[in-house]
Amino acid sequence: MEKYLLEMQNVGLIYQTKTGETEALKDLNLKIKQGEFVAIVGPSGCGKTTILSIVSGILPATSGKVFIGGEDIAQNKKYVGYMFQKDQLFEWRSIWNNVMLGLEINKQKTEENMQYANGLIERYGLSDFANKKPRELSGGMRQRVALIRTLVLSPEILLLDEPFSALDFQTRLNVCDDVATIIKREKKTAILVTHDISEAISMADKVVVLTKRPATIKKVFQINLKGDTPLKRRENPSFSKLFNEIWKELQYE
Repeated sequence: MEKYLLEMQNVGLIYQTKTGETEALKDLNLKIKQGEFVAIVGPSGCGKTTILSIVSGILPATSGKVFIGGEDIAQNKKYVGYMFQKDQLFEWRSIWNNVMLGLEINKQKTEENMQYANGLIERYGLSDFANKKPRELSGGMRQRVALIRTLVLSPEILLLDEPFSALDFQTRLNVCDDVATIIKREKKTAILVTHDISEAISMADKVVVLTKRPATIKKVFQINLKGDTPLKRRENPSFSKLFNEIWKELQYE
C-alpha cells in the first residue's frame, strides 16, 4: 500500500459571517507523496490559500480529516513551513539574524542547527551578504533568504502562497529556478498556490485544478516534462499543450 506524507479526506470548510455561512471547500480529497512538488490553481477566490491554512493548522476544517505522516493534523508534531507573498524579513536585522529568527522563537538555536543554517547560506550563494540588511538585497535574493529561514527548521512540508507575485517577470523566472532547485536539492515536499499556470507547470510534479467555490478538485495533471529547472521545462514542446489543457479546465469555471 502506497504511503503518503499528506492526506486530505473529504475536507470541507464553512466560514461563519454576520450575514450567514460561506462554504469555501467541499469534499476535497488530496494525497501527496514524500518529496512531491504539487501546484494548486483555480479561479480567483475559490479557496486555494484556504487549503494551505488548513494544512498548516491555522484554520481547522469544518468536516473531513487531514493527516501528515499518518497522524491527524490536530496531534501532528511535525513542522510545516510557510512562505507568504511577501518575504516578511525584518529590516533592522541582518540576513543571518533573519535566518535565525525561527530557531530563536522555537528555542532551537543549537550549534547543530546554526551549522546547518550556515551551510544553507553558503550553498545558495548568500555568504557575502550574511551581515547585510534586507534592503541591500535584490527581491530575488530576499526570497532566497526567506526560504532558507524556513528550511532551517527542517519542515516536513513547505507551503508556498504565491511567493513570487511581488516580483517583476524576469526576476520571477530566475527566482522560480532558485526556489525549485533548492527544494529539489533539499528533498522537500512542497505545495505551491499560484494564479500563474506557466509557473505551476514549470515547477510542479503535478498540478491540481480546483472548481469555483465551494472548491473541490476538478482534475489533476501529472507533469512529466524533461528539464532540470523551470526555465528548461518551459522550452519543452509539450509545455504549451499542457498550458492549453489546464487553461481550458479553468475557463469552464
